[in-house]
Amino acid sequence: MIKKLSRSIREYKKQTILTPLFMIGEVGMECTIPLITKDLINALESQCEMSTILRLGALLILMAVCSMLCGILSGMFAATASSGFAKNLRHDLFLKIQSFSFTNIDKFSTSSLVTRLTTDVNRVQMAFQMLIRIAVRAPLMFIVAIIMSINVGRSLAFIFVLVIPILVIGFALIIKTALPLFKSLFKKYDALNNSVQENVKGMRVVKSFVREDYEDRKFGKASDALCSDVTKAEKILALNNPIMMFCMYLCMLLIPYFTAKAICCNWFPGMQVGTLSSLITYSMQILSSLMMLTMVFVMLTMAIEAGRRITEVLDTESTLRNPEHPVTEVKDGSIEFSDVHFKYNENAEREALFDIDLSIPAGATVGIIGGTGSSKSTLIQLIPRLYDVTGGSVKVGGVDVRDYDMEILRDQVAVVLQKNVLFSGTIKENLRWGDPNASDEELERICRLAQADEFISQMPDRYDTMIEQGGANVSGGQKQRLCIARALLKKPKVLILDDSTSAVDTHTDALIRKAFREELPGTTKLIIAQRIASVQDADMIIVLDGGKVSAVGTHEQLLASSDIYREVFESQTKGGDEDV
Repeated sequence: MIKKLSRSIREYKKQTILTPLFMIGEVGMECTIPLITKDLINALESQCEMSTILRLGALLILMAVCSMLCGILSGMFAATASSGFAKNLRHDLFLKIQSFSFTNIDKFSTSSLVTRLTTDVNRVQMAFQMLIRIAVRAPLMFIVAIIMSINVGRSLAFIFVLVIPILVIGFALIIKTALPLFKSLFKKYDALNNSVQENVKGMRVVKSFVREDYEDRKFGKASDALCSDVTKAEKILALNNPIMMFCMYLCMLLIPYFTAKAICCNWFPGMQVGTLSSLITYSMQILSSLMMLTMVFVMLTMAIEAGRRITEVLDTESTLRNPEHPVTEVKDGSIEFSDVHFKYNENAEREALFDIDLSIPAGATVGIIGGTGSSKSTLIQLIPRLYDVTGGSVKVGGVDVRDYDMEILRDQVAVVLQKNVLFSGTIKENLRWGDPNASDEELERICRLAQADEFISQMPDRYDTMIEQGGANVSGGQKQRLCIARALLKKPKVLILDDSTSAVDTHTDALIRKAFREELPGTTKLIIAQRIASVQDADMIIVLDGGKVSAVGTHEQLLASSDIYREVFESQTKGGDEDV
């Protein structure tokens, strides 16, 4: 895990190395200052000359300045290294997620991925900064201060032998009790983020069903669970400071007492007042370094759990990979399904698709009809290789889709979904996802074909109008037409419309289909629709039922041969007349 995470340091190796080096310098200065202070106090006690006082005073000032500079530089380098490390780690995570197949995405919930990209990375960043700074300072300070204190007042070392075990045992119990609580927090964060995400995304549904109270209780439950665990853990960690202060005051009582006895009663010949000052300072350094070490252990343990969650994503390989020697050209839009079987995971009891045999010539317009759950969308997701077939093969342009370079294949297959996605930015920026180099004139021409220019022209900034997150400031029909225009700009070999005109009227639907015929005559067009009117003039209509092809033919042929198709047609024509 550490090896995997350390790859994200990259260009910040210099700052990562310099941080502990300057921290060593700071610790060296801080541990030497009490020795100089001891000499100065002892010199004053022995009524030394002014030159000695000035020399020792100047040396103290110099060492204090050096310690300060080392601390500042160490802090600056640590901040740069940790921020850069976190930036690279987020970038690596985001790129990895971008490479995931739909199967991989299904494995991780969206809220969990968001938590890993934000909260978990922040924890690892803090631990990284602590590792190269505090984790160097604390043990080094502890070791050097112990050595210095024994060297200065070896006869009083027994005080530390008494106090340090109290501190270590207390901190060990705190860590042992608090860590399980911190480990449980990650799933609570996932649940909280999931509640927020669902509520914000489905705000219109929440309000239309007047379910604000229910969502409030749901969020409150997740928030209370997180708060409860955090509170328990923080209450336990809060014991750190009282234990630290108890040991510190104990040292402050014992060291002066035994030092005064030693000086007054001449227990230890040569013991002076300056020794008392340096021993107190070293005791503070020893105790504070131990306290810092406990915080390092807590932070690192939490970061290890966060690091595991991050490396779980980084170690996950996409279930879809390019072949060793991929095909880099899609000759045409012909599509062939040969004995295709598919299920979403190997443990699924039932196949979503089975016994699919279809041959679609390039440039054909194909309608796909079927009831809810008949796997219409699943069928078309196999064409751009969003999923791999479980059995059989899918060919585009006469080549198995698994033999293509995925980027090349998907660049030639445009999909317009029923639930279309627009991104934050202007209308122009959204349209140019189809063709980054399209001119303004080309954008307007394509939007006229997609029946989108009319409503765009009525907007205050026309094509420079900002689209809010998720396309919240345009209607469902407007969103569909913008996405259709985006697909037309791409000029793909295969165009798939997954019920993408459901929010427009039949007249606009007919005009859009006419634009497809005229603008993309050589493109294979697959239209999934609920309305027979949207597909009845197609060259071929496929009827799906329960994951299997029930019938294939033209509108007239299916009316004569397919009970399912005829029933749908009659329900949409005669049924409508009867209702009127």
